[in-house]
Amino acid sequence: MPNSSSVREFLLLAFADTRELQLLHFALLLGIYLAALLGNGLILSAVACHHRLHTPMYFFLLNLALLDLGCISTTLPKAMANALWDTRAISYQGCAAQVFFFIFVIGAEYFLLTVMAYDRYVAICKPLHYGSLLGSRACAQMAAAAWGSGFLNAVLHTATTFSLPLCRGNAVDQFFCEIPHILKLSCSDAYLREVWAVLFSIALAFGCFVFIVVSYVQIFRAVLRMPSEQGRHKAFSTCLPHLAVVSLFISTAIFSYLKPPSISSPSLDLVVALLYSVVPPAVNPLIYSMRNQELKNAVRKLFPYILLKHP
Repeated sequence: MPNSSSVREFLLLAFADTRELQLLHFALLLGIYLAALLGNGLILSAVACHHRLHTPMYFFLLNLALLDLGCISTTLPKAMANALWDTRAISYQGCAAQVFFFIFVIGAEYFLLTVMAYDRYVAICKPLHYGSLLGSRACAQMAAAAWGSGFLNAVLHTATTFSLPLCRGNAVDQFFCEIPHILKLSCSDAYLREVWAVLFSIALAFGCFVFIVVSYVQIFRAVLRMPSEQGRHKAFSTCLPHLAVVSLFISTAIFSYLKPPSISSPSLDLVVALLYSVVPPAVNPLIYSMRNQELKNAVRKLFPYILLKHP
């Protein structure tokens, strides 16, 4: 039986068996990928080019767009290439890189969403202290902490997972390299080391979740006490998109990793993985721009600039 030293590549789960369906899936994934690139690219350009958007909230939104681009670019290009060229293979090094970058961006995004909840809490509950608590230096430090935490988390899980001996084949029952499916290939009790690492990450994630919930309880209490209906509407318009993104991110991830084994199947796992790894990066720009007139106006102003620059 093969072990980790003899495994040179992994076989990913195919989207379909017939060539026609593979090409259809390639076209659908390409459309989703291009939509995510366009949406997040517009947010990056709008925030970078318009001085009115150089505020803490939009600075964190810019970081979120970068992470969304990283997330979807880690999983979809390889899946599209496999569907187009009718193959399932990914190299051992490529699989390790995919695990590392996916855990990195997912972890950093979750920590960043926690920071964004704190930003909204200070803006609404402590507006007089907003400038002092969320100055440019503090924002840069919090963003760096989110990215750094994601990086350390990725190093921990990637090193632990790929140090395990593998002797149960090389078929990964997912369209990208995902830690739970790689652990199924392990042939020793050493996988318990990764289980402890996962439990540590879950405890950390639960702490962030509690912080987000407490922040929003305080936010809603403060908003409901506002005498002005216009003030309440403005406060909700800045908070609801973030709350929607957090809810989508957490609900899909929880269902993916905590669903009962009795309902688990390769096709269901595939759909759920698409929901939490592909859908959020594609729809987050839409969620943030729907109720944000300031961002909409900035994006509209980009088009004349682009047209003038490229006649």
